[in-house]
Amino acid sequence: MTDRLRIALAQLNPKVGALTANLKLATDALRQAAEARADILMLSELFLTGYFPEDLFFKPRFLEDAMHTAGELVRATKGMSVSLLLPTIWREGHTLYNAVVLAEDGKVVARRLKRELPNDDVFYEKRYFTPGPLPEPMVIKGVTIGVPICEDIWHRPVCEHLVQRGAEMLLCPNGSPYWTDKQHIRKDLVRSRTQEDGVPLLYLNQVGGQDELVFDGASFGMEPGNKLVFQGKSFESDFIVSDWERGKHGWHCTRGDVIPLASIEEAPWQAMLRGLRDYVRKNGFSKVVLGLSGGIDSAIVAAIAADALGPENVHCLMLPYVYTSEESLADARDCAVRLGVRYDVVPIGAPVDEALRELQPVFGNVAQDTTEENIQSRMRGLVLMAVSNKTGAMLLTTGNKSEMAVGYATIYGDMNGGFNPIKDLFKMEVYKLAAWRNAHVPDGSLCPHGDVIPRSIIDKAPSAELRPNQTDQDSLPPYPILDEVLTGLVENELSVAEIVQRGHGRFDRALVKRVERLLLLAEYKRRQAAPGVKLTRKAFGIGRKYPITNGYRDESEVVPREQPPVPAKQGVQ
Repeated sequence: MTDRLRIALAQLNPKVGALTANLKLATDALRQAAEARADILMLSELFLTGYFPEDLFFKPRFLEDAMHTAGELVRATKGMSVSLLLPTIWREGHTLYNAVVLAEDGKVVARRLKRELPNDDVFYEKRYFTPGPLPEPMVIKGVTIGVPICEDIWHRPVCEHLVQRGAEMLLCPNGSPYWTDKQHIRKDLVRSRTQEDGVPLLYLNQVGGQDELVFDGASFGMEPGNKLVFQGKSFESDFIVSDWERGKHGWHCTRGDVIPLASIEEAPWQAMLRGLRDYVRKNGFSKVVLGLSGGIDSAIVAAIAADALGPENVHCLMLPYVYTSEESLADARDCAVRLGVRYDVVPIGAPVDEALRELQPVFGNVAQDTTEENIQSRMRGLVLMAVSNKTGAMLLTTGNKSEMAVGYATIYGDMNGGFNPIKDLFKMEVYKLAAWRNAHVPDGSLCPHGDVIPRSIIDKAPSAELRPNQTDQDSLPPYPILDEVLTGLVENELSVAEIVQRGHGRFDRALVKRVERLLLLAEYKRRQAAPGVKLTRKAFGIGRKYPITNGYRDESEVVPREQPPVPAKQGVQ
């Protein structure tokens, strides 16, 4: 038995399926733990396979390779004094578990299985794994330690059982993705567990982008009494070492660094920065291209790309037609100069006009409508895809969540692209973050400039500029109203009547029904949209799955509120 422990948490950025690369990250961390004289090293959930491999788990050869790789890492502990907690898959016959093994001196000396398998939102572990029994503690360096895995701490019986069976502290490996306020939700949860169970809890999270998910790190340790004893970096890899000592009231931390979390204002930008950087790099790209229209959405995507990849790896194109204003031309150039990115102008007038001439015999005398507008958008998409193909740069698309919700986007046109950093960002949040970025240079940015989005872009009325004097509000409710209605419909799953009542007279039932109709009709477009960073609980695609063919419509009526009785007038005496 020992009265002192040094515990290392490896907050790293694995890539799903990259077994060899993830093994190298793990062995480097093991070496670093030995150099730090750590007693215990813990890796994050399913570290070697990456979190989450989805249907790779149905591929027998992948399972074999993953188990073999785990064996290599276990053998790497031979002759080392570090005890390794390795979260990994574990297969017994045809049964697959989400597990953690304790490796010491080249051997597996203990194994525990995840009890609670999440099966909502973006998680569907029950599709692949079998739940284990209530886990027993492990004895590591003579200390009885519980190792609940991620979802296990969200259910009180697991931690309660571990402590009742003698656990003196809890070490929890996680694969917990970011969304708004998630860091504080985790803190509240762990605070409750430490108070209920009376033992410290060390929470390790992974970091990095994986398709639409971004893992924000921010690992931390907490003791009973709401005492935060260490905290790792947000959205960055980190190697966190803390020292612990046993006292008469249990274990307490004697050394740990508390690094402040990314602020509420900065966190969404950091999530988009990290999500774009990792999506591009992990998929073998180094550069991106996008259309820079002079509007707020493309400007903020260009800024995120410059921050994530460096201005030298961002190529912006202005693609003007006859309806493109001089102000947009000037604003796009100004934004590109401020960011330091490559900027080219490729007019689309000739190819659009030629397409319209060739189609005239087919269209006949039918009046112009959105068809001609969509041809402009699709011509821009064609040019951007051509540049992407020719240069090998990934094409970014720039539609915000408000537009994607109501279908205010042209499929095979401005929706073209391999990734969309702002897909889960409502329009009013785009404006808010643009102002924030102008006043700040984010941590980890590769574009060390402030004030990168011209004020004229932020101030002007948004427009697709597909016809004369067009603004978005010609077709949509004002964005503050639209975003509020969409928040009710999408984020909170409220009924039409509830949204109207919560609006307190600022919009009527007809407007909410109109937005609901647009939302449902646009599902087919969203199914074909590029992936993008998940920032909310209800991100389209990964966090919200509705059928395309859908006959349900909400017919709830607003019930008039009862008015208090009006007192009778009193006569003057």
